[in-house]
Amino acid sequence: MRNYLLKRIVISLFVLIGISFLSFFLGVISPGDPAELVLNQNGLESPSEEQISKMREGLGLNKPWWIQYMDWGVKILHGDLGISYVSGRDIAQEVLLRLPVTIELSLLALTIATIVGISLGVYCAIHEGEFVDNLFKIITNIVLSIPSFWLALVFILIFCETLKLLPTSSDGSIKSLILPAWILSISTIATIIRLMRNSLLLEFTKPYYIVAKLRGLNSLKLLFQYALPNAILPIIALLGNYFASILGGSIIVESIFAVPGISFMALQAIGYRDYPLLQAYVLICGIALIVITLIVDILIAYLNPKVKMELKQ
Repeated sequence: MRNYLLKRIVISLFVLIGISFLSFFLGVISPGDPAELVLNQNGLESPSEEQISKMREGLGLNKPWWIQYMDWGVKILHGDLGISYVSGRDIAQEVLLRLPVTIELSLLALTIATIVGISLGVYCAIHEGEFVDNLFKIITNIVLSIPSFWLALVFILIFCETLKLLPTSSDGSIKSLILPAWILSISTIATIIRLMRNSLLLEFTKPYYIVAKLRGLNSLKLLFQYALPNAILPIIALLGNYFASILGGSIIVESIFAVPGISFMALQAIGYRDYPLLQAYVLICGIALIVITLIVDILIAYLNPKVKMELKQ
């Protein structure tokens, strides 16, 4: 287990270096001169060549790109993500201000997806072939085919404008995150229902479960002590990847509901060509993906007896 953990950490470090290079290179290949963008933020004035040259020197853009990358990497290791071209504020402070909002939204969406998806998946597996099971087959097909932005607009119309139950935009309260969290989680709920149902039905056909059932064990004990612990392993992997993706991929939802998270920050940075902010966003999302994937891999290796035996050999 220790060797497996060490191997995964080393691989993750190499992936992290690759992500840092790609996030830095994003700013290098992006169109426009950053120095000119800083000097001409309002788009009304044309800075002189001398002003642009001085600004390039001040930003370190006159150095070769590999030296710029090394300087940027050293700053990152010291917690310095740079300065925003648009606001002129420290990017690390901006991220620390917005990241908790995205984490809160992501955790709420993850909780909803986990509870609702697993519960309905278990119910459908127990009642295989019945009306409810067939109904959820149709519902999941429909949900997976609907774009999230369209679903968000429909939910706003129903729950915000018609029923007046929820606010249309974020106001800093948990209540204002309920609707965005449901929009983020609803397609994953459909996927979890299908995966949970199929995994449980597969466990129901395995010899260990059949023997335990023939011994006359209680139905709930059969489900929760025998079948569910084995069937839930692929769900854990799915939820881990889902959590990592929504941390950096909730741009549509955050923009529709005006949630002041890091994804909404990245969308604004794209509009203003704020490349240092985009570089920081890509790097943070990459780190989140690596860390969460590593945790999920270790958790599955610990919970799965087959993987445990392979690691011991």
